[in-house]
Amino acid sequence: MKTLRALLAAAFVLAAAAAGAVQPDEVMKDPALEARARALSAELRCMVCQNQSIDDSDAPLARDIRLLIRERIAEGETNDALRAFLVSRYGDFILLKPPFKAETLLLWLSAPLTLALGALALVLARRRAPTATPALSAEEEKRLAEIEGD
Repeated sequence: MKTLRALLAAAFVLAAAAAGAVQPDEVMKDPALEARARALSAELRCMVCQNQSIDDSDAPLARDIRLLIRERIAEGETNDALRAFLVSRYGDFILLKPPFKAETLLLWLSAPLTLALGALALVLARRRAPTATPALSAEEEKRLAEIEGD
């Protein structure tokens, strides 16, 4: 019985996660248009949450953008035109995968640069770490014994 309860709880959690933040009143009647809206929403960053797509975000701004997308899709606007409009309004940052160009160079290179700097810091730290002292020679051990004997 406990296993069944655990499976049911897991199923509810997965179903809730898959549902995203899109509210029932936002869903378009045409499944093809709704699929387009969902696909486009999944490509756009929530400007409030910043690490979520607007499709997954509960933020009011994300809801407004989702509604705007659905409204413009219903008017017949293409995905490219919608993307261009949103980029003109919010900048390339709204795209979860911004284009590779001079303005977004820092966005694309920040992760590799951070990893490179971390690796460099590790290498420098290893070089500065104390090395093991060499063993004493027979003559040095004799001299140490004389000193300790005094």
